[in-house]
Amino acid sequence: MSKIIELFGHGIQSVSESDWSNIIQEQRCLYTNTKCFKVRKSEPEISIGTCTVNHGKGTKNIIICPRRLLQNNQVFTDCIHLLMKHEPGNEFHIVPEVSIPGGSVDYFLVSVKNKKVRDFVGIEFQTLDTTGTIYPERQRLLGELGFYVDDENTDSTKPFGINWKMTAKTILVQLHHKIGTFEHIGKHLVLIIQDYLLDYMKRQFSFGHLSEPSGVGDSMHIHAYSLKPEGSSCKLHLVKRLSTDAEGMARCLGLRAETKVELEEIIKSIESKLSDATLLSIV
Repeated sequence: MSKIIELFGHGIQSVSESDWSNIIQEQRCLYTNTKCFKVRKSEPEISIGTCTVNHGKGTKNIIICPRRLLQNNQVFTDCIHLLMKHEPGNEFHIVPEVSIPGGSVDYFLVSVKNKKVRDFVGIEFQTLDTTGTIYPERQRLLGELGFYVDDENTDSTKPFGINWKMTAKTILVQLHHKIGTFEHIGKHLVLIIQDYLLDYMKRQFSFGHLSEPSGVGDSMHIHAYSLKPEGSSCKLHLVKRLSTDAEGMARCLGLRAETKVELEEIIKSIESKLSDATLLSIV
């Protein structure tokens, strides 16, 4: 039995057999309405479409695609309180991939008035990476759904794994590079992760100094979500919030935060990307 729980954003039990034919043919992500970006290296015309898998003890449903976190835009609305200068009447925009020293930030939640940035929050997504190949599991699932699969991959006994250590270390290093920038300009950066990844980080890194936020003062916030079954599908639920500052984030890795950038540079980059397409739609 395949260990894939969601394909192209759809729960395996939530779609009829006739609808699966269209979903697999179109290869479109439910959350972006664009073609799934996870493609086979040897056959880039084929989108794999895997969002969530069952893995590990306790049959954990592990999110392996960052776009799965876009469900209902809930993760963005959960960051609105960090817009300290937002006023009623301002528009909300979601601006993707804004470059700053140390890399780029996945999304900016922006408060906009008269096409000018009034405030913003940086938001990073991190889901768990797999090791090995997930493709045989995907092909087995298609067979279980009633599709003919003439592929030797279905007979593969090679298991896929979850790369807990590298995923956690990579995102913490990236945050270390970026949080100094946000603290320097008086803004907030939020990491969006699944609760299982947060639990792993707590065990493997120095997280004892992080605490539940008592306000919005800290520059670094972590929002952890569970993925709970609801009917035949699953839904994200915010279950844990933690916060710290640049120094506290650096302590997780025993490093010093030192990146700096001027506020005007970031605002200029954001405003160049504002459009009707970036307006936040709350479903």
